[in-house]
Amino acid sequence: MTVTWEELGWERVAGGVGRCRLPRWDCTAGLVVGAGAALLIDAGSGLAEGARLREQAERLTGHRVTHLALTHPHFDHVLGAGAFAGAETYGAVGVDALFGARGREELRADAVRHGLDARAAEEAADALAPPRHLVSGEWTLDLGGGRQVLLANVGPGHTAHDLAVLVPGDREVVFCGDLVEQSGEPQAGPDAVPAQWPAALDRLLALGGEDALYVPGHGAVVGAAFVRAQRDELAARFGVS
Repeated sequence: MTVTWEELGWERVAGGVGRCRLPRWDCTAGLVVGAGAALLIDAGSGLAEGARLREQAERLTGHRVTHLALTHPHFDHVLGAGAFAGAETYGAVGVDALFGARGREELRADAVRHGLDARAAEEAADALAPPRHLVSGEWTLDLGGGRQVLLANVGPGHTAHDLAVLVPGDREVVFCGDLVEQSGEPQAGPDAVPAQWPAALDRLLALGGEDALYVPGHGAVVGAAFVRAQRDELAARFGVS
């Protein structure tokens, strides 16, 4: 039996498109519903969180999650991916190299540094597999029932492997990953590419356009003006045009 988005604590962004803000790190997970297919965008910070997302998505859609898109390789977005066995998984080209033994260890250690239980982090890292499908430009997914979704490699920026998800409709919805953050200043860690981040946001804006809804990796849904302002702030912060 299906339920409403609101009953499970999700926000309905557009018809058949929703997102939830996960506790602790305020990380966004998205869901796009097709006909007999469903795309989840980001998988949470561990196997338990991933399993909750899978269960909620199945209740919302009435069927299993068939596709999983990972916007970038940070623990709070990818360590739940092991809970989605059987889903077709997508990431930006090159991200598969970060899912080897060394990359999984770095993700585990980063999760523990941020407060995730050590055993939970280890189990999630051990269960992590590289995305099967690597996006170098744009990739269109057909979810059935006239629902198509565009995966776009718009990075580098927040990381070297940033993937955005465009959901066409009466009003386009763009899932931005951490290229855009609303609940705090965008975080530029050691794997960020600051000199190219503003250009990545230019590509994001060109993808969605002025009237789209932009879903940040952390925080509330925003419009193009917010994304443009954040782009200009990053350009000033990093001394690029």
